[in-house]
Amino acid sequence: MKSEHVKNAAISTLVGATLVVGVITLAPGWGNEGPRPTPGAAGRAMAAVGAGAPASLLDLKALIEDRERWVRAHPRDEESWAVLGSAYVERGSRVADTAYYPKAEEALQRSLDVLPGDEGNADALVGLAALANARHDFTKARRLGERAVEQKPKRWTAYQVLIDAYSGLGDYKAVGKAMDKLTKLHPGGQTLGRMAQVYRDRGWREDAAAKAYDAVGSAEAPAEKAAALHRLGDLAWDRGEPEEAIEEYDRALKLAPDHHPSLASRGRALAALGRTDEAFHDYQSALDHAELPEYALEAGELYSSLELNGDAASQYEKLRKRSERAGIDGVNEELVLGLFEADHGDPQSAVQRMQAEWDRGHRSMYVEDALGWALYRAGRATEALTYAKSATEQGLRSPLFAYHRGEIERALGLSGPARRHLGEALRINPYFSPLLAPAAEEALEELGEPPPGGPNDVLGYDPEEMEAEAEAEPDSGSGSDSASDSASDSASASGESATPADEEASPPSEGRPSDAASENEEASPSSDRSSSDAAQETQPSPEQSAEAAEPSASPTPSQRSE
Repeated sequence: MKSEHVKNAAISTLVGATLVVGVITLAPGWGNEGPRPTPGAAGRAMAAVGAGAPASLLDLKALIEDRERWVRAHPRDEESWAVLGSAYVERGSRVADTAYYPKAEEALQRSLDVLPGDEGNADALVGLAALANARHDFTKARRLGERAVEQKPKRWTAYQVLIDAYSGLGDYKAVGKAMDKLTKLHPGGQTLGRMAQVYRDRGWREDAAAKAYDAVGSAEAPAEKAAALHRLGDLAWDRGEPEEAIEEYDRALKLAPDHHPSLASRGRALAALGRTDEAFHDYQSALDHAELPEYALEAGELYSSLELNGDAASQYEKLRKRSERAGIDGVNEELVLGLFEADHGDPQSAVQRMQAEWDRGHRSMYVEDALGWALYRAGRATEALTYAKSATEQGLRSPLFAYHRGEIERALGLSGPARRHLGEALRINPYFSPLLAPAAEEALEELGEPPPGGPNDVLGYDPEEMEAEAEAEPDSGSGSDSASDSASDSASASGESATPADEEASPPSEGRPSDAASENEEASPSSDRSSSDAAQETQPSPEQSAEAAEPSASPTPSQRSE
């Protein structure tokens, strides 16, 4: 479904909402004049936030009420203002209530008024960066996060927000470097979960699953474990295994019945199994807890697939209203709106929206794919293919990306590539969308089987013609044959390989993440090099070797300039 496309666009950790955790580290006190956290709901929430784990909603509410009372009596306590603002961000993200975001901005700015960021108030800078990510303003989030790192290079919370910002901007090399830094500074369940997402986006599915399992084992609080189990369910869904995905979502919902990402994701998996009544119930429950536009889009497309067009139209109207409301609170919902307009509204509007996102620097693979699809739907398939190719080559194994590329290629008469990518979409996950998976099957059927005999002119000449010419002039090629035999014998005598040049020059395959790197150990740049003198010419330069030796979280897909 399109939510697979939208959910990962804002940040790389959770579905739909930008769940902000670990914004404020647990300091010895609450501020210059503030008391230490006390036992109870507020203390539990502060402890969870300090460890980088999501607090329960009740504890988070208690923390907000506690800090609101405190800052009224102590308005010069910059740390408590930063805690309050960051708690507003998390609360707004967790319940999809963007009305918390203006309040968060005001509280965080009050913290900076007392102690400016350049004078050491990194907590407020991190909080504002998290807020910018929640609003999908990734350029601002990057700027604020990098300022926080300049002030406090070892403040691990800054690297969390930078990972989200770099992901939204499509700077995947920077994502990897920030992930490596976070792993060194703050190993634990939340970091393992983020690493699983980075690996997934890089296309390393097995490694992502291993980290996700480790994250479940490391989680302690129910909310934290529910988030980790949800991630495991999403990885199962990515593999086209809806039954296994449902099992993980069920486990998450037993721990946190209000975990709306698991409700929406379970609805998607139930729909894949034909259990549509249960699916609609889960979607409605998810929307009751969080009126996210992407949930409405998913539900609407499920209704559309069953030809319940009136119900679908109602969901699409919710999407528009919710996006409009979020815009008032400073949230950019252009990606989900662009996808919606491309398939269910005005493709020209979709192009304008996605081109504007691209121009403002939001160049993630999700924006690339959405822009390419919008261009295709607007009748500009030639332009669309450039973006579709780039999106599918970033590493993520996305059936939606593959389907979009296949349809664009089909429109351009590229039957072979179209057949390959449409088939790939269904092989990755045959249930990926109730609307588009059947469309992929129909498109493949229309393309039919490849013509017999393989591609035309695969040898570069006509064998029958060559045979006829040889029969007509039997003596003409004898000299060249002898020369060829002589050259072959000479090559054999000298020990030269007969391997084609393109095979000799083929680059080594990209390395996989090692267990040592996964456990936050730095790999030796020379540990896996050959000691053979003959191999020296093929070894990478020192700069390349150092880059290759970085911990395995660093995905470095090629970046295409505008």
